[in-house]
Amino acid sequence: MSRKLDGLKIVLATPRGFCAGVERAVGTLQKAIDSFDTPVYVKHEVVHNKFIIEDFKKKGVKFIEDIDLVPDNSVLIYSAHGVSKDVKKSAKQKSLKIFDATCPLVTKVHMEVHKHAKNGTDVILIGHNGHPEIEGTMGQYDSDRGNIHLIENEEDVQKLEIDNHDLAYVTQTTLSMDDTSKIINCLKERFPNIKSPAKEDICYATQNRQDAVNSIIEYCDFLIVIGSKNSSNSKRLAELAEKNSVSAVLIDHKGDLDMELLSDKKVIGITAGASAPEILFNDVLDHLISHGAEIKDFGQENKIENITFGLPKELRNL
Repeated sequence: MSRKLDGLKIVLATPRGFCAGVERAVGTLQKAIDSFDTPVYVKHEVVHNKFIIEDFKKKGVKFIEDIDLVPDNSVLIYSAHGVSKDVKKSAKQKSLKIFDATCPLVTKVHMEVHKHAKNGTDVILIGHNGHPEIEGTMGQYDSDRGNIHLIENEEDVQKLEIDNHDLAYVTQTTLSMDDTSKIINCLKERFPNIKSPAKEDICYATQNRQDAVNSIIEYCDFLIVIGSKNSSNSKRLAELAEKNSVSAVLIDHKGDLDMELLSDKKVIGITAGASAPEILFNDVLDHLISHGAEIKDFGQENKIENITFGLPKELRNL
């Protein structure tokens, strides 16, 4: 085998890959497959990773957006991103076995929105329009006395027209911490009395993976992120590198990697988004090593995650 990368150093970001919420969602779906003979349907992709979705499709799982497409007496899973109250209402009107794989940290944001809606508090949601987590969170707000408003950037803050003096904000769980803090600062400048979450909404896994990239990026002249293009937290990792003037590439698997991009590099970092399985990370790492690259420890900080989330109670009791 040709060895084109002799002398190239690899620095590994830790933690990386699967988070507790993804582990729970994937485990929930697999348990449902193992437990029922009826078809298993999932509202949206269970997690945003092409490899995982294709693997489950081979097992007969059907990923849908319209609840009306789910036949009665089927098994329905809500994805890790959560669903709106209207989706849950529609699903309950059918004869379905329903299991909720929503990440508990997304559920935390949903409960915040419920509380504010009950109190008639207007909510400003910071997030990416079109993302399924945003669809689910927007769909939690139900009040005759207030509204929920979606913003994506600092410019959107200035466009807000809100008469309600009772105001709070929440955020999507997979955002860039740096970008979100700037938006929050703008909100607080314009609305000094705006209420903050008791604990920040950006999830521990998103924060830890961004911190891990920050801990290695000073040593790197290139970053490889393993993750799918529709994975918000994976995209944020690539953007983080580029904001530090380090080129980055987001790939699903080793076959997506253009080796010519590495020809003039000295140190490359590798990480994986929270929905990317370790097997894909290892494939890329082994591929690079087989071409002459070697792992280098620069003494960077390596956090250990020990958070786990149990499967839905209804599945555990089967």
